[in-house]
Amino acid sequence: MATASLTEFRNEPYLDFSQPANRQAMEEALRQVRAQFGREYQLRIAGEQVATGDELRSLNPSHPAEVVGVHHRATPALARRAVEAAWQYFSTWSRVPAAERIGMTLEAARVLRRRKLEFDAWLVYEAGKSWPEAEADVSEAIDFCEYYAREMTRLSEPQPVVQLPGERDEFFYIPLGVGVVIPPWNFPLAILVGMTVAALVTGNTVVLKPSSETPTIGAKFAEVLVEAGFPERACTLLTGSGASVGDLLVSHPLTRFISFTGSREVGLRINELAAKTQPGQIWIKRVVAEMGGKDAIVVDGDADLDKAVDAVLASAFGYQGQKCSACSRAIVDARLYDAFLEKLAAKARDIQVGPTDDPANFMGPVISGGARKSIRTYIELGRKEGRVVAGDRPVAGDGYFVPPTIIADVEPRARVFQEEIFGPVLAVTKAKDFAHALALANDSEYGLTGAVFSRDSEHLRQATECFHVGNLYLNRKCTGAMVGAHPFGGFNMSGTDSKAGGPDYLLLFLQAKSVAQKV
Repeated sequence: MATASLTEFRNEPYLDFSQPANRQAMEEALRQVRAQFGREYQLRIAGEQVATGDELRSLNPSHPAEVVGVHHRATPALARRAVEAAWQYFSTWSRVPAAERIGMTLEAARVLRRRKLEFDAWLVYEAGKSWPEAEADVSEAIDFCEYYAREMTRLSEPQPVVQLPGERDEFFYIPLGVGVVIPPWNFPLAILVGMTVAALVTGNTVVLKPSSETPTIGAKFAEVLVEAGFPERACTLLTGSGASVGDLLVSHPLTRFISFTGSREVGLRINELAAKTQPGQIWIKRVVAEMGGKDAIVVDGDADLDKAVDAVLASAFGYQGQKCSACSRAIVDARLYDAFLEKLAAKARDIQVGPTDDPANFMGPVISGGARKSIRTYIELGRKEGRVVAGDRPVAGDGYFVPPTIIADVEPRARVFQEEIFGPVLAVTKAKDFAHALALANDSEYGLTGAVFSRDSEHLRQATECFHVGNLYLNRKCTGAMVGAHPFGGFNMSGTDSKAGGPDYLLLFLQAKSVAQKV
């Protein structure tokens, strides 16, 4: 495809499942995907499919007895082989003209668009996403392909530099080498696709290790890459546990960069391992990391109460609070506190929770039994650190369900105010005034997203200047970043401020070269 013919980037529209035709098509996709449950998927290394016999079974968190996919765990020897094979192919792939890599990336977007409902269904079953959350995930994956293809078109051209008299001066970008891509389970398509295609379209080879919670979605995207024309040797699919192969992939001397989204603890370990130079290593490894948040919505004393309540509910309980951008702290001016809490708790109690193949359920399960156990521990802690005003009723069913839980009157030093819970648990704290609310919002080691509801333009200006987060939203929810419009990445322990879906993101996968020729 000629890159000159690219139109201006536009975000992928969402399907409206209230339309009978779309609803019927989604129900059919769910039936077709369910018919594939239990299928076996092998590793993909250097164009070969490899089975180890050490099986990893991904489950449907709405019904954990159901096996979605059967995968093979990689061994350390296979992890080394994967990096070495990717390094061997890098010299070939890096010389493929940028226009061809861009064309493959655009074709991946077309394949994803054609298979959109199928991927929606995989996300419903393997990741426990509701229909709208799954649709947003797949749409964002398409957006990343379209956006990064256009960005690479811009960056593949000669960059403007001063031309000295008697010289021809050039400045251009070249790829880095082998990248290890470690995506999370909570956006198992969108973030996986964004990190992978960013590395591939810039000319790097990739070793992709999907989350052990959602490996089937990773395997399905590997199929998309091949269908879109990417050489199988350009991207290795390596399923397995981080404990077994993760450290090895990061530490291997031929690994040039690591692109990671996940927990603070794992991100810091990756950063530490990558910083240590290995024998034979001839570069400083680059780490691109997004590591979560403890995101706050500030509700000012003059805020529109109903809009603030609805935004907090959507931000706190959409996808069961399992978003790094999710609102886990509501900081409310004392003048509105009681009225806000009353409305919020009443609406939270009305949220319907259950298996996500049923579109009537707004919330589904959390990702695993281990996650549910951890979240329940925090809820019990919250009973001591505050007052539980919603979430006491258990949810029926065999899935990993946790009701939307609100803990009121939480003090700033409380653990439920400071620690990332990654579940449907919201701490609500009273602020004396707006300055106090901003101070409370900034009282965190994280700095990913935040929102402010206020009618006071001066307060909004103060928040814009002083609320220390990478993504700030004014009078809207703090989730739902859109590629191109809201480049996404945070400060402090939220990561390296790698703005995914923004104009400088691809530079993280490139290095600049300057050439001056005397004429």
